Amino acid sequence: MANLFVKQAKEYSESRPGYPQEVFQFIASKTPNHDLVWDVGTGSGQAAISLAGIYKNVIATDTSQKQLDFAPKHPNVRYQYTPPNMSAAELEHCVAARESVDVVTVAQAMHWFHLPTFYKQVNTLLKKPHGVIAAWTYTVPEVSDTIDSIFRRVYFVDSRPYWNPGRHLVVDKYRSIDFPFEPVDGADHTGPFEFKTERLMDLDEYLAYTRSGSAYQTALDKGVELLKDDVIDEFKRAWNEDGNDQKIVKFPVYLRIGKVGNLDN
Repeated sequence: MANLFVKQAKEYSESRPGYPQEVFQFIASKTPNHDLVWDVGTGSGQAAISLAGIYKNVIATDTSQKQLDFAPKHPNVRYQYTPPNMSAAELEHCVAARESVDVVTVAQAMHWFHLPTFYKQVNTLLKKPHGVIAAWTYTVPEVSDTIDSIFRRVYFVDSRPYWNPGRHLVVDKYRSIDFPFEPVDGADHTGPFEFKTERLMDLDEYLAYTRSGSAYQTALDKGVELLKDDVIDEFKRAWNEDGNDQKIVKFPVYLRIGKVGNLDN
């Protein structure tokens, strides 16, 4: 996974959307204590910085040091490179002590994980019985009918042969992802709960977002350019239809959230 984002780490950090504050407020409302977060697969720290405004300490880990290099510094956040596979001793040494974490968060990354291994780590570090895990993903951007139709063709048709095996979980809004946790207090299910994030973009930023995806990089490594000149020309015509250089780009966000309780120790 980490290698897929090395070449475009800077582009990823600059072009990817942030997440709505409502997501973090919702998560915080379900955690009795706000002392420690483990933000897994933090990438360039988009979620970690927002979490640091609510929780006293955030340990933000990733298997890509290159992405961590572009993460913004914050006094409440400790960025930590972790190997793809960690022993129990490495987990406690690199991340946190047993049953010391209030919430584990995963932003736009859990579809990359080997979930049985990850869930054992989650169960080791989360406080009992109120520790919470929250994982979310966003789906395709929404701008206008014309622009969206071009993007969907590029995304669902042209780039599909280059998707990673877990991409279908994103398309399915994490509904079918294995999530063996109990509903948090005040909820009768574990989601997905829907939110929406927005970002003001010009066409160059929008195309940079498209190029920052793993499927685009995989295709490029195989000698395939998904954004050929004719495709970019299509985007330009659609983008310029209303005469506005900058547009609000909306990203639907889908959150799964639960608490420990039915996993074996």
